[in-house]
Amino acid sequence: MPIAEDPEPRPSEGGEPGGSFPSGAGGKDPFADLVLDEEFVRSATVKEQSGRTRMLAARWKHTPPVDPGGRRSVNDGPAAPRRRFGRRPKLQVVDPWGNPRPARRRGGRWRTPLLVLLVVAGLLASLNVNAISRWISDHGSSKADAPVPTVAPETARPTTAPPSVDPGQPTVAHPWAGSPAEGWPTGAAGIEVPRAKAIGVFDEDQVAAQLKLVKDFLVASNLDPRVTAGGRPDAALAMLDTKAREKPAQSLDTPSEETNPTRWFSRFDARDAIPVDDTVKVQGWTKLDEDGNGGVLVHTDYTFVYALRPGPDAAKLAAEEPTDAPRPGTSPAPAGATAKPVSWTVTSAADVAGDTWTARTIIRRTADFRFYDPAKYRADPQKINISKSNSFAGNSSCTLHDGFFHPAFAQFDRPHPERTGPTADPYDHSKDLDGGSACKTLSRE
Repeated sequence: MPIAEDPEPRPSEGGEPGGSFPSGAGGKDPFADLVLDEEFVRSATVKEQSGRTRMLAARWKHTPPVDPGGRRSVNDGPAAPRRRFGRRPKLQVVDPWGNPRPARRRGGRWRTPLLVLLVVAGLLASLNVNAISRWISDHGSSKADAPVPTVAPETARPTTAPPSVDPGQPTVAHPWAGSPAEGWPTGAAGIEVPRAKAIGVFDEDQVAAQLKLVKDFLVASNLDPRVTAGGRPDAALAMLDTKAREKPAQSLDTPSEETNPTRWFSRFDARDAIPVDDTVKVQGWTKLDEDGNGGVLVHTDYTFVYALRPGPDAAKLAAEEPTDAPRPGTSPAPAGATAKPVSWTVTSAADVAGDTWTARTIIRRTADFRFYDPAKYRADPQKINISKSNSFAGNSSCTLHDGFFHPAFAQFDRPHPERTGPTADPYDHSKDLDGGSACKTLSRE
């Protein structure tokens, strides 16, 4: 038996029976010419793993390794950013060598043209600030196109003034901008009378006719387009009783500070103020009562708001000094006239641009209409008698008493030293009219 010191001998060189060699190489050693140089090692197709590699592979086959962390290879690239407070981490761009580089901003190509456009717009705005502000108020504001909440007619005197609204310059296109009356009823719809009932010597039907007569008078004297354009209010005069008609008719023929027809009628001089259209905003209330002597008493308190554009002579007339003297060309209206004198030159509304600045005049009127018992008084129960009346005009000249209201326009504004009274809110009809004659400064128009 062979031992380590005596290994098994190689096969003999052809001594086997049959004369064959197991290697098939005759008597030559097949590895005799093999040279184990560097070229032989590099050209090997199978490379034997190292002993440590085989040991670790066998161990990790059943027990995978655990990464202790804190160690990174240079081939791992940059570490992923950590999330802070649950936010998504920003992706970081790396170059082919693993070095971080700043990511390209999206939309960078349009930032420069936008910056140039903003600079040009700023220069244009600085050159014409007023035009830009008018354009924004008329076209750029979505509030002008937003629906305005409708305000129902009142049934009694309110306890507070109307709320303030965002200020805005009124124009022909938007004459109610910045006015709390924008949502008020329009025209006769704003005059609602209470339900009729029998009072004194009058039955329910007679009282209903009297209430309708009061409403018709308010419409004819304050809402008739011919009257507001400067015409004579003949329809309203015809509703008054004979004695009650004398003073209003005289004031129309010879207007003065003591007898000014604007006490009863809303009229504008078409040379300096023209209604934008036939729309008049109205808010107020009517109350039915008895006069204590068998008759009917109707209390009314209404505020009328008129939108006006400048007339052809508005700029010239606004530059004049305040005076009580009649204006040149002013003459009493003919007794039978129902419209403005033909000598007045009025610019058509179609010739006025929509961005022309307008103004508003706010007129509040309170009155007690009385229907006497015909058995006790010489009075027509189907005609109106005005036992008491009072009025206040916001935005009208305090020194001209020619039978018309004369509003001031912002584009022709001038100082008003004649306004010596306290500041008043023309939209506030929660309090009684004080009847003062001082010219007041308005808190809003």
